Amino acid sequence: MNKKIIYILGIETSCDETAAALLQVSNYKFQVLRNVVSSQVKIHSKYGGIVPEVAARKHVEVIIPIIDQVIDRKKNSIDLICVTAGPGLVTSLMVGLEAAKTLSWLWQKPLIGINHLEGHIYSNWLSHEELFKQKVFPAICLVVSGGHTELYLMTGHNKYQLIGRTRDDAAGEAFDKVAKILSIGYPGGPIISKLAKTGDPEKIKLPRPMIMSNDFDFSFSGLKTAVLYEVKKYKKPLNKKLVADFCASFQKAVVDVLVAKTSKAARIYQVKTMMLSGGVSANQLLREELQKHSQKYDLKFYCPDLKYTGDNAAMIALAGYYRYLKEKDKRHLLANWQKIKPEANWELK
Repeated sequence: MNKKIIYILGIETSCDETAAALLQVSNYKFQVLRNVVSSQVKIHSKYGGIVPEVAARKHVEVIIPIIDQVIDRKKNSIDLICVTAGPGLVTSLMVGLEAAKTLSWLWQKPLIGINHLEGHIYSNWLSHEELFKQKVFPAICLVVSGGHTELYLMTGHNKYQLIGRTRDDAAGEAFDKVAKILSIGYPGGPIISKLAKTGDPEKIKLPRPMIMSNDFDFSFSGLKTAVLYEVKKYKKPLNKKLVADFCASFQKAVVDVLVAKTSKAARIYQVKTMMLSGGVSANQLLREELQKHSQKYDLKFYCPDLKYTGDNAAMIALAGYYRYLKEKDKRHLLANWQKIKPEANWELK
C-alpha cells in the first residue's frame, strides 16, 4: 500500500455500543471523515447494567446499517479494516469481528484485530494533533471505564507495560453500583458527576482504598461497600442534598486514588507525559486533578475530547494504523479474516 492517502474502516462492538468510523490518513495527518456510534444505554438502563445477550442481539440489528452509513459508496477506496478483537463481552465482540472478516474477504482488504484498551489510549491522538509531532514517550496512561481501570507505561507506539490494575471493581463499575445504591439511575458516572456539583465532598467520610500501597493496583469494591453502610445510617428516602453529598464524597474518593497512583507512577518512571482515556475520562474532576498534578511535576497532560471518551471506532482505526505501520510483510493481513478470534480477556502488551 503506497498510496499517499489511506482510508481506514474501523469497527467497534466490545460492549454495548455499535460503532463504525472512516479515517483518512495522509502524511501522518488524520481526519475522521465519519464516526457513528449507536448507544444501547436506554435499553440497558431498565436492568441497571448491561445484559450480554441483549447487547449482542442489538449489535446484530444495527451493525450493517451503521457500516453502510459510514462507507457511503466509498468501499472501493478503503485500504485497511480494523476491528476490536478484545477485551470485552465475547458475544458482542463476535458481531463486529464477523462483519469485519466478511468485508475483508469480500473486498480483499487487509484486516487487523485491535485491543480495545489500545484504542482508548489512541483516542488522545485523535484529539491532539501535536501528539504526532512532539516527543511524548515515555508516558503514563490511565485507562478508566466501566470494565477497566489500568495503568500503563507506554515507551513508544504499540509498546506497553502494565504496571497497575484494579483487583476487583473497575472505577466505572463502582460508579454504576453506587448510583444503584442511591437509586439515581444508570449509567452512574454522568449522574453522579452532575449531582456531585452541588454536594459537599467532605460530608461523608469514605476510605481511599490502597492509596498508600506499595504498588500501582486499585480496589474499588470496598469503597462501594462503605457507601452502602453509610447510606444505611440514614432514613430513606434520602433527601436531595444528602444524595448530592454522597455523590460528591464518593467521586472525590475515587479521583483521589486514581490521581495519587497515576502521579506516583509518573514520578517513579520519570515520564514526559500523562495520558487519561476511557469512559470515566469524561469526569471533569478527574481531568482537572490530573491536569494540576501534571503541571506540578512539569509534565504534559492529555485527555480525549469528550466525543472520544466513550467507545468509538475512530480510535480503533487509528490504533490499527500504527499497528499496520509496524508490519514488515503486510501481505499476510489479507488472510487475517481466517485467523482472528474474539479474546474476551485480551491483555494489552
